[in-house]
Amino acid sequence: MLGHFATGVVAITAIDPTTGLPTGLAANSFTSVSLEPALVAFCVAHTSTTWPTLSQADHLCINVLSEPQTAVCKQLAVKGGDKFAGVAWTTSPEGTPVLDGALAWLEVSIEAEYPAGDHKIIVARVHSLDIHHDGEPLVFYQGRYGRFDG
Repeated sequence: MLGHFATGVVAITAIDPTTGLPTGLAANSFTSVSLEPALVAFCVAHTSTTWPTLSQADHLCINVLSEPQTAVCKQLAVKGGDKFAGVAWTTSPEGTPVLDGALAWLEVSIEAEYPAGDHKIIVARVHSLDIHHDGEPLVFYQGRYGRFDG
């Protein structure tokens, strides 16, 4: 049933505070929570092997993925390995990875974490954001990636 609800896809990225290397994960559960203060939320599975590293970073970058970034999304969704192999990126004001080709990015810090079944709900405070590229969003629907045709 919930597969019938189309969502956008984001990549949550950071610099690993231990290694200094970029890391990240893909998520399709992202939403605006509050305008004042500026808060957003996303969900991460308890089984994520990347979230423990991301959660230790001072700042995270939420990249709104574009339709041509399906391969990047799938690469970030895989457990283990170098998730940034061949992925082009620049840095946000606080040095978090902004993926080339992302439609927009938000630089955030973790405000709170809440257990929710087999996931955690992460609430994050927005510090800066920008539109990065024009294009079509990457959409997730019924277990497949696609594009918005309008």
